[in-house]
Amino acid sequence: MNPLIRIFRTKIYTAIFLLVLILLVGVFGYMMISDYTAIDALYMTVITVTTVGFGEVVPLDNNSKIFTIFLILTSIVIVGYALSTITEYILSKDHIEELKQKKMQKKIDTFANHVIICGYGRNGKQAAVKLAAHNRSYVIVEKNKEMIEKLELDGAPYVIGNANEDETLVQAGVDRASCFISALPSDADNLFVVLSARQINPKINIISRASQESSYSKLKFAGANNVILPDKIGGDHMASLVVVPGLMEFIDNLSIVGKSNINIEEVAVEKLHSNNKVKTIRDLDLRRKTGCTVIGYKDENGEYIVNPEAELELAKNSKIIVLGRPEQIEALNTEYNIE
Repeated sequence: MNPLIRIFRTKIYTAIFLLVLILLVGVFGYMMISDYTAIDALYMTVITVTTVGFGEVVPLDNNSKIFTIFLILTSIVIVGYALSTITEYILSKDHIEELKQKKMQKKIDTFANHVIICGYGRNGKQAAVKLAAHNRSYVIVEKNKEMIEKLELDGAPYVIGNANEDETLVQAGVDRASCFISALPSDADNLFVVLSARQINPKINIISRASQESSYSKLKFAGANNVILPDKIGGDHMASLVVVPGLMEFIDNLSIVGKSNINIEEVAVEKLHSNNKVKTIRDLDLRRKTGCTVIGYKDENGEYIVNPEAELELAKNSKIIVLGRPEQIEALNTEYNIE
């Protein structure tokens, strides 16, 4: 929480305490000095503190009049303090939130080739954690304003707004982004958002979540490059733990543990050599240089080869998938300046 807002909240609690205190002093004072009942004493206290000008329950004697003067003067100070504190808090909170949003937008405007994640639920948050582990810049789009404090605690750049609106997607930089993840809970919302993102940026890579299998083809038709069914993947994974438990545990260990331990990396061939000469996997000699092993190859047409031969020529616009311990992956990234 912002320190300034915390100070204002403390002042508000103080003002509320003083208001309650003046009411209690008034009630007990009238009961003791004027011999009022509790209801009459509360009534007299309220009309005195609020200065509405209604008549007394019974005519006041001198002691009651002196107490009433004291109550009026004290309540004017306390009520004035309370009103000014509450007003200042409301105005300051709005101003602070506006400044924070402007500062956040300036930061987002500097992003390019980043990832946009729509929805900060379970799937969206997990995607953000993994992107952070790979040092990929991303922006969260979330319409629930109650998530602001959580997003700030997680250190996630965000845009508060409805992802169904083009203006919100533009704020998140969809026209400059390289990838778009739609992790909204509703398939209908995901469908609409995918259509909007594809229309604004025809080249962006779109990944969408889907709850129903019937939504798979619709989202693909709308422009999603990949559609993920979390329930289906979870069921398949659990069944695999029964059929081939050792293999699945090994695969699980290849994913990120915490935020920094990365065992698999995908690298564009262009980053592995500076000239236009075609190289083979053997020529790269990654095993000797970094300790990493090439376990897969994706050609320029998107076709995958598992465990490629050492003499396989690396074509332009292709990628290799390497396996290694975290320190070996780090050595690979350092050797070839991979971000």
